[in-house]
Amino acid sequence: MRQSLMKQPSASLPIAMSLTALALVLGHAAMFGIVHETDEGTAAHIVQLLMVAQLPVIAFFAIKWLPKLPSPTLKILAIQFVAALAALASVYFFT
Repeated sequence: MRQSLMKQPSASLPIAMSLTALALVLGHAAMFGIVHETDEGTAAHIVQLLMVAQLPVIAFFAIKWLPKLPSPTLKILAIQFVAALAALASVYFFT
């Protein structure tokens, strides 16, 4: 059932958003280098929006699926957490 649970948009969307944020940070660092700017820039704002926008989706996923399938839901929540942590760690590392 876990595989079908991962096909739920509320399960896969936060992971995709975190990976998009990670790719955006890494791509920006590769193209422009690590430069400390006075203004954060468009890329930083998009990363912030992606990270904040996934919180309600994760909450919806947890509220909907945790009572029904606790073990697979916790595993997917852990994957979502690791993906978000990777995106945030890249921001921390490159600033």
